[in-house]
Amino acid sequence: MAEQFDVVVIGGGPGGYAAALYGAAAGLRMAVVERDKVGGTCLHRGCIPAKQFLETATVFRTVAGAKDFGVVADQPSVEFATSQARKQKVVDQLWKGLSGLMKSRKITTVHGTGTLADHRTVKVDDGTELKATKAVILASGSAPRTLPGFAVDGRFVLTSDEVLSLERLPVSAAVIGGGAIGCEFASMLSDLGTQVTILEGLPKILPGCDSDVADVVVRSFKRRGIDVRTGVKVEGHEPSGDQTTVRLGDGGTLTVDAVVMSIGRRPLADTLGLDETTKVEVDERGFVEVDEHCRTAEDGVYAVGDLINTPQLAHVGFAEAIVVIKDILGEPALAVDYPKVPWCIYCFPEVAFAGLSEQAAREAGMDVVVSKHRFVANSRALIVGEPDGLVKVIAEKGPDGTAGRLLGVHMVGPWVTEQLAEGYLSVNWEATPDDISQYIHPHPTLSETFGETVMALTGRGLHG
Repeated sequence: MAEQFDVVVIGGGPGGYAAALYGAAAGLRMAVVERDKVGGTCLHRGCIPAKQFLETATVFRTVAGAKDFGVVADQPSVEFATSQARKQKVVDQLWKGLSGLMKSRKITTVHGTGTLADHRTVKVDDGTELKATKAVILASGSAPRTLPGFAVDGRFVLTSDEVLSLERLPVSAAVIGGGAIGCEFASMLSDLGTQVTILEGLPKILPGCDSDVADVVVRSFKRRGIDVRTGVKVEGHEPSGDQTTVRLGDGGTLTVDAVVMSIGRRPLADTLGLDETTKVEVDERGFVEVDEHCRTAEDGVYAVGDLINTPQLAHVGFAEAIVVIKDILGEPALAVDYPKVPWCIYCFPEVAFAGLSEQAAREAGMDVVVSKHRFVANSRALIVGEPDGLVKVIAEKGPDGTAGRLLGVHMVGPWVTEQLAEGYLSVNWEATPDDISQYIHPHPTLSETFGETVMALTGRGLHG
């Protein structure tokens, strides 16, 4: 007989383990089926490893520029295998901590590939069957996408999985895709000595970011020798010896040691056995279709995380998991407001934003007021030696021409990923500049730039 649980989760990534932890804290008997290790792509092959290597790049830049602060040090070099070992140490520590937390909350973890059968039953490929009395949550995650003509071989063509397992860096690389993942890899590789070319098919890198923010990143990349090419199509590659030549749509070519595919991720719905569950629907791109509370068309079956067509961000998976558990418990569940979720991109300079860009607001027919302040006027930014960047705030224009509720906060520059929280809260709560101008920002801090930018919208800015 199948062992019974209140809720069975297929997938132990951010959406899946968050659902298990939140549900167990609420008193539900939870089970998680995971074919690899709990933590998912984010912990083992994504967010955490990538940020570890970006931190290696930060340390390298800091040591290389130490003389500007009066600190004499030898010119640094990179032992990437050491950084790789440190990455694994960080990942293992977090994985063990997560595993221990799940065990302490009496969450049952079953190793294997789970498929959804009838009547809220989950079958595992080792023959185990788990019965959910209340609900099944699908959270099988995603895998890197590639393009025709670029079969991933781990030598010349790499996805994020392979890049994050390298023992040594390529001398040169083409990064295909200039979105968040592509810019993070391009920034990290370049800072550590790889000659990088970004090939982006759209007219600009970082699509979705405000243009003023993306322009700062482009200028920084070009100063550091990263070749940024936009509006470029790629048509395959031809290996020869230790290098490969990428064929471009305009007839040109680019010869590099490695090609890094960074064109997004595809949902892993095909592992769930959904053909046997007729009511769970999958769209033409492979995403499981859900309503605003992540319910599928099958009663008692939910889907969260990269498996559904929402921002593929770990913290979005966390938020969706909480919505689902509350819905299962019959508690009021506020649906995730996806246009306002916070985004963080950890390239150098960092990018962080929440809400509408100026372009998106105007395209939506909104009349807006915009304020921008640059970090070059911020004392802390000058102290830490990172004055490049800005904070941009977009507010709705009122009938009298004054700034009303905040529609978007967009940042680029030093440590902005750690500064976004109050901007996100301001956008999420539809605060006005008059509300926010009452905030006191300690001096000297980087966060003062957000305060100055908002205060300027009241017409009484201090330094603008």
